[in-house]
Amino acid sequence: MSRIASILLPMPLPEAFDYAEPEGMELNVGDQVAAPLGPRLIHGVVTALRDGTGGNRPLKPVEARLESPPLPPNAIEFIQWAARYSVDWPGQPLAIALRGARAAREKPTRVIEATGTAPARMTPARAKVLETAAAGGHMSGADLARAAGVSAGVVKGLVDEGALAVRLVEPDQRFAPPDLERPGHGLNPSQAAAADALKAMLAEGGFNVALLDGVTGSGKTEVYLEAVHAVLAADPAAQVLVLLPEIALTQAVIARFEARFGVRPGEWHSDVAPPLRRRVWEGVATGDCRIVVGARSALFLPFAKLALIVVDEEHDSSYKQEDGFIYQARDLAVARGKIEGAGVVLASATPSLESLRNAETGRYRWLRLSARHGTARLPDIGLIDLRETPPERGRWLSPALVTAMGETFAAGEQTLLFLNRRGYAPLVLCKACGERMTAPDTESWLVEHRYSGRLVCHLTGFSMPKPEKCPHCGAAESLVSIGPGVERVEEEARALFPQARIAVFSSDTMWDAREARRLVEAMEEGEIDILVATQAAAKGHNFPNLTLVGVVDADLGLRGGDLRAAERTYQLLAQATGRAGRKERPGRALLQTYAPEHAVMQALVAQDRDAFTSAELAERELAGLPPFGRLAAVVASGPDAAQLEDFVRKMAEVAPNADGVQVYGPADAPLGLVRGRRRKRFLVRADRTVDLSAYMAAWRARVRPPGAIRVAIDVDPYSFL
Repeated sequence: MSRIASILLPMPLPEAFDYAEPEGMELNVGDQVAAPLGPRLIHGVVTALRDGTGGNRPLKPVEARLESPPLPPNAIEFIQWAARYSVDWPGQPLAIALRGARAAREKPTRVIEATGTAPARMTPARAKVLETAAAGGHMSGADLARAAGVSAGVVKGLVDEGALAVRLVEPDQRFAPPDLERPGHGLNPSQAAAADALKAMLAEGGFNVALLDGVTGSGKTEVYLEAVHAVLAADPAAQVLVLLPEIALTQAVIARFEARFGVRPGEWHSDVAPPLRRRVWEGVATGDCRIVVGARSALFLPFAKLALIVVDEEHDSSYKQEDGFIYQARDLAVARGKIEGAGVVLASATPSLESLRNAETGRYRWLRLSARHGTARLPDIGLIDLRETPPERGRWLSPALVTAMGETFAAGEQTLLFLNRRGYAPLVLCKACGERMTAPDTESWLVEHRYSGRLVCHLTGFSMPKPEKCPHCGAAESLVSIGPGVERVEEEARALFPQARIAVFSSDTMWDAREARRLVEAMEEGEIDILVATQAAAKGHNFPNLTLVGVVDADLGLRGGDLRAAERTYQLLAQATGRAGRKERPGRALLQTYAPEHAVMQALVAQDRDAFTSAELAERELAGLPPFGRLAAVVASGPDAAQLEDFVRKMAEVAPNADGVQVYGPADAPLGLVRGRRRKRFLVRADRTVDLSAYMAAWRARVRPPGAIRVAIDVDPYSFL
């Protein structure tokens, strides 16, 4: 045996496995290989090589080295760091990192070419085909027939006679280099100052983080585009990653990059077809793809020379991955920037309290854009007290909001009705027995969707047709819809304004990025009068003719025990109301609420974010909660309630004692039953001086769950269900 290769496999395993390097294979760290594991061959990555002389145990040999590009050392280091930080096995983030490497390649295309051989019999149709083929261009048989204006049989006959030949052409996998000579948009003085500060930071080289804090419509994208240009111009090998929270935003931002640099950047999200995913993955690994725009998983791509990471809408909770490998992409982006020695730009109109605290203490550079671009100004925000002016019975829009919608429609302007609740109604119950419809073996309510006529569990994905009788008591026509969703609000808007063009924007109506972009373009072109939307339309979009935003239930996010409830509600409503008045026409926003005196509502009306964040930070500091402390959650689940209770009590007994750490629980999770599994929760609070990941890893090492029980650890949790 010449050397031993440590190979990390994309599976929930605690460490890399050792294999023998076959004679002549000459592996390197980062190589992708096929290695035997039991009866199977598994696709893994070489993470270390050492001398195998004197080994006292036989090792299975590596089966083969794969043709895919190797993972760069920094990518491997980041994968291992992310696993330690998230208290998970390193094979879990590796599985994310290798998704593109295992995707199918684009198939060769069949094209028709002229051979120069004349057919035995020439006709006008055949002459036209040969003339078209000789003109050049790779065309399929159907395309050639269409271009020549003949039937497919004419082309086939020429192929049979040898006058035309079929050839397989490999698709061009290269990415065109960005055109750095293209001028950018003119920047106002505030934008120019921020762009200059970013470029100066990046010119210093090495790891730095900047918070680009600008009100909605202030032109943050144009500012970070200047930073991207500076990085690409300074180094011909430099690469840039731009993270976005929503697939719906991807196409608009890609269009901005294409207009700025003359080429389409690499695209990375769940709607990307496997062949394109493979092409982007390999282009990133070889350095050929210099700009990537994508969702949170793009952070695990194998960049050859990553020089800049931009996290747009950095506050957005969509950056938190809640299942599988659990991570917060914003935090991991900063970590990857440090490992790569790259600059990081966090951009938002409503930054997270964690990022604001880092900016206030000087850990991040703080760049502020306090005014909208051009002549646009922030919308006026008013509150509608639903205790004083409630909607009519069976309605959800108050008279004041309906009046404002009528004025907006009469002026030929657009309205956005915002409600962050999908479907028609969030609850269906029986008026005869009081039974609430829930998913099987789950305590989550079923949401009614009128478009499809089904009841859907948004937690587990279960769906069923809405029954005609109550499944519990059998009463006919007794099931009633409780509360509004966007479909119900759309129904009311259509009844109030039958002449208006109305559409719904939610993840139930936008099946993919293309459909989302089509609706956004229709809104931009003024083809929609009233848009009823969830948070999918509340951020990143620019609707020039939108002058009224009506928030149907401003209190929705304040319910429950989430420590970030006030922060997230403020962020979401500020983003939603910020869609109005983004051009020359002034905008306004009306928030329907039962708690107009709440600090969030008052801060929104006063447009005084600093006062709100100062008060919120003071409360967090008193309690030692993030960003002044750290949190971790442990969720244990199992099918047997008694066995689960016994396990979590034993787990509590072996929790390590450490200064600055408090363990709360076990307690029933708010969603105590999901897919037939009972759930128990622990919450751990730690001082900032404590290595919370190491503490959680030490605790996990002390317990061995029975086979039926699963334990999930969530460092820095965002969900408390």
